[in-house]
Amino acid sequence: MVFSTPIFFFYFLVITLLAYYLVPRKLRNPVLLLSSLFFYWWGEGIYVLIMFLSTAIDYTHGLLVERCKARGNLRGAKLAVASSIIFNLALLGFFKYWNFLAGSFAALGLDFMPVIQYIRLPFLDPIPFHLPIGISFYTFQTMSYTIDVYRGDTRAQRNILNFGTFVTLFPQLIAGPIIKYKDLGDQIDQRACTSEKFASGVQIFMVGLGKKLLLANNVGMLWDAYKAMAPADLTVAGAWLGVLAFTFQIYFDFSGYSDMAIGLGRMLGFEFLPNFNYPYISRSITEFWRRWHISLSTWFREYLYIPLGGNRCSRPRWMFNLFVVWAATGIWHGASWNYLLWGLYFFALLMIEKFFLLDKLQRAPALVCRIYTLFLVMVSWTIFALEDFGHLGAYLKVMFGLGGVPLADPAFGYYLRSYAPILIIAAIASTPLGASLYRRLSRRGQEAACTVLVIAGLVVCTAYLVASTYNPFLYFRF
Repeated sequence: MVFSTPIFFFYFLVITLLAYYLVPRKLRNPVLLLSSLFFYWWGEGIYVLIMFLSTAIDYTHGLLVERCKARGNLRGAKLAVASSIIFNLALLGFFKYWNFLAGSFAALGLDFMPVIQYIRLPFLDPIPFHLPIGISFYTFQTMSYTIDVYRGDTRAQRNILNFGTFVTLFPQLIAGPIIKYKDLGDQIDQRACTSEKFASGVQIFMVGLGKKLLLANNVGMLWDAYKAMAPADLTVAGAWLGVLAFTFQIYFDFSGYSDMAIGLGRMLGFEFLPNFNYPYISRSITEFWRRWHISLSTWFREYLYIPLGGNRCSRPRWMFNLFVVWAATGIWHGASWNYLLWGLYFFALLMIEKFFLLDKLQRAPALVCRIYTLFLVMVSWTIFALEDFGHLGAYLKVMFGLGGVPLADPAFGYYLRSYAPILIIAAIASTPLGASLYRRLSRRGQEAACTVLVIAGLVVCTAYLVASTYNPFLYFRF
């Protein structure tokens, strides 16, 4: 079940909110836990058992870490943290990367490896083994919990129902943002549910739903058209138009889901940190990654980059630390070599900026810097979107005019005319212009604008939910 479907919007959400607010406060976490488990079971069936296992393992490890530290047994606490990390990485590695590694070994000529591509978990037989939705998000969240308990950044949660609520919390379960327990623990135990917070949650949720249904899905159809074309049928302008469409699609899809998660959290009394901050207005790649998928960048900085030594070490070691972080960032996004290449592409760009370009970019005109950044980001999305290296190489050749490809053709003109309005709207919506204009309104004007936009968005989005058959979910592989 995903947010942008009628079953979630008209049934699950309504029933969950009614039950949540009708029961006494002390029963809200159990209601939320049951709702979240049902939410995950709807899409994954018996794989919900993984949620029970992950919850039990990390709950007990958190208590064990705290108990060992209280007794001065730091070695035992470290072993407990290591055990938790190994379990979570093994869980993620098995489900997400087993077939990827099997295929890679098979490609190297190891004939005995292909058989493991068809291994099925015993309790699922004969259903084929597949990647559980959202596993990369919730394993990172639970793994950080025991680390934070060890560091003293949070206390171990003693109520397993409350801890299970944190692990399974449906607003951010399948597409983030990645929530750390130390940022949410106090809210899990006690939170304020007010009408003002609920109303703001509805507004944020509707913004996210509009991003997903009205912008991401519409520009996504343009990208699908160009992605499906044979390289011989592409033109330079057409290839760039397709990548521009994907650039908007992935932003509005992912930031839309993040906004919906933040909005749903507020409806339930939670405050989640923002996950995007208008990344396409960045003036450098360094700034882009301060604005894009903030929760993931923060997680890798706190739990990988800094433990490796961060920048408080020799320059070669610092470069190695960044290399590891960006290789991990790339492969986290998917079990395919193009994601690793995508991560290392950003590693190379960041190295170039840190050693040569960053000072120059700070002195250059803002427009030049933003064009530079957007150009490199669009190239990165080409690498990200095309898993087949043959297709990727051919597409990049066309983008840069190699091989005598034509500049444009009638198909490009047709697609440009057809999608120009939505592309212009997407370009404006990816900047803070709308938010800036909204802030200039009086309080009464803001209230009126919110009411009109929420009602209009509800009507239009409902029409799309009911009538549209194109509603891809880009983050199923995560």
